[in-house]
Parts: sequence; C-alpha cells; structure tokens
Amino acid sequence: MIHARIRKQFPAGPESAGFLLNVEFRSASGITVLFGASGAGKTLTLDCIAGFVQPDEGRIILDDRILFDASARVNLRPRQRQCGYVFQNYALFPHMTLRQNLIFAVERLPRQQRRPKVNEMLERFRLSEVAGRRPHELSGGQKQRCSIARALIGGVGGGPKVLLLDEPAQGLDAPLRSELFGVLRQVREEFSIPVLLVTHNLDECFELGEEMHVLRDGHVAQSGTPAGIFEQPANLEVARLLGVYNLLPAEIRALDPGRNLSRLRFRDFELAGPYFPGRLIGDHVSLCILPQALRAVPRDGKPAANQLPLALERTVELPGRVRMEFEGGVIVETRIQDWEEFGPVKYWNVEFPRQTLRIL
Repeated sequence: MIHARIRKQFPAGPESAGFLLNVEFRSASGITVLFGASGAGKTLTLDCIAGFVQPDEGRIILDDRILFDASARVNLRPRQRQCGYVFQNYALFPHMTLRQNLIFAVERLPRQQRRPKVNEMLERFRLSEVAGRRPHELSGGQKQRCSIARALIGGVGGGPKVLLLDEPAQGLDAPLRSELFGVLRQVREEFSIPVLLVTHNLDECFELGEEMHVLRDGHVAQSGTPAGIFEQPANLEVARLLGVYNLLPAEIRALDPGRNLSRLRFRDFELAGPYFPGRLIGDHVSLCILPQALRAVPRDGKPAANQLPLALERTVELPGRVRMEFEGGVIVETRIQDWEEFGPVKYWNVEFPRQTLRIL
C-alpha cells in the first residue's frame, strides 16, 4: 500500500507560469492509473514518490515505511526507497549489453545471487535470446521489457515495493503496445506490489487500470474505476480530458420530477431528457453524450420527437465504423454497414435518445 500526500510549488518566472502540485491518493497492489493531459503533474508525482524531487509539504508512506514527511523532516534518498522506476526513454546504459544492464541493477546483492537473479528475469521477460545485445540493437518492445525487468529485479531488501511507470507505451506501435499490456498484466499477477502507471491514453486505462485518478492542473479532479469515471465524469473539465463525448451547450427549460422529465434547449430545438435533481430552470449546462449513443437517419420529412435536422459536414472512416461530424459540433458514430446502406447524404435527422442525455 502506498499513501501519498504531496504539495510542490514552482513559482512563476520571467518566461514561465507558476505551477502547484497538490495531490493525495492511496494505491494498493494492482495497477493504478494517473491519467491527464501533458503538464498536469503526473510525472512530477512519480518523481516525488521516487525521491528525485522533494515536495514542499506532505507525507509519502510505502507499506509501513515513511519515505517522506515534511513536518518530521524525513526524506529518504531514492536508492533507499525501494521504488522501481521505468522511464519514458527506458534509461538503459547504451554501452552495456542487456545482461550487463540487469547485472548493474543487482550489484548490491551478494555476488553468488546476481547471476541466478539475472537469468530468472531474462527468462521471465523472454529476453534470454537477446541478452548479449546492446540497447540500439533491440526493438522497442525488447527495450521496454528490459527496462521493466531492471526496475523489478531488486536489490537489498528483496526488490521494489512499488513500480512506477511513466508512459511506458509511448512511441510503441500497436503490436508492441499489445505485447506491453501483456507484460504488465503478468507483472500485476506475479508481483504483489502497487503499480502506478502514468498515461494520457484512455485505452491504457481500460486495458490495465483497476483504479484511476484524473489529474488536472496539479490536482486530482476525479478518482474511481475507469468504467465508473467513463460512465459519469465528475464535471465538464474531466469530460473534456477524456475526449470521447459530445459536449453541447444547452439550457434547461422545464423540470418535472413526478414524470422524471426535463426539457432542454439546444440551438433552436427542444429535447426531452430525464429529470435532473439539483438543477433549476434556466440553468446553462453542457449535454454530455457519447457519439455512439446518437442515431442518424437520412432526412425524410419532419423530424420526430428528440430528432434534430442537421447538415453533415464531414465523415471519417474508422475501423468498423464511421464518424459523422454535423453542424453545431454534433458527432455521431455509426456502424460502417449502416453508413454504406444509406450512402452519401447531406441532410440528416439526428436522434437524441432521452435516457442517454446527461448534463454537466
């Protein structure tokens, strides 16, 4: 278990804005994702845990060990913290072979334990056949596996108590990403330690994450399971960070709790939605709807209830589906079979199913 409460401030300079990291979270064994845009404070959080950056205030506890406590003036050096760290650029020594990189990581172990430990990790991460190669002779996936093996290989104290991963899939193509996900699932199963994974890729959250913390501008904007956050983003900022929703400006025109009904005005049209507790008539809100929750049909007469007549501006073909971009910023994703059935049409009726409407 790791419990981190970190506050670190960087004052504004002549050519740089100030920044305040102020986060608190807990993580048990398994994979916890730190998700957010570049500059949100994700890597800085890992660096504070690892001991590369000293926070101004706070406390970091790993199992029952205090790694950092500002009030008690405790600040263990990085090599004392038992944190395995996988950097974005792998940080392998270029003049050493893969085996020598791993041997260097266990130099503090008794000599008779080093070679068996290295051989074990080479076999576990399927690297035995390339153990004599230098980093520039390895594929991206092999370098990534070596970096993870080196972070986990351990030293005095029986190995790392937490694994820190800073965007490990960055720069990997689709097959190598899939291979990396398999390796990390293996780590999750075989090593009973917390894993903190930094990413700005939503697919990685769902592939690997059991818990997720959304970071925005140096603070935790929302915590929960990836599925829970996806189903109900806490606010407009989180929804924008996830980047998968229609976020459309609307006004609440009517609320009827007895009938579980609301009326929302978007553009020049009204839509029926469910009742929204805690809201008032006249509130300006954002409709939050997944593109695949909407349905588009070629316009043929007057729109039906909860349908809007919209002009199609652009289409993008994606694997197995088509992304339809309409006026007003409305996006619909439909199966490619349905798109091919209708053919190229300029004017459509876009249906907003009542129960799919959410507001932020």
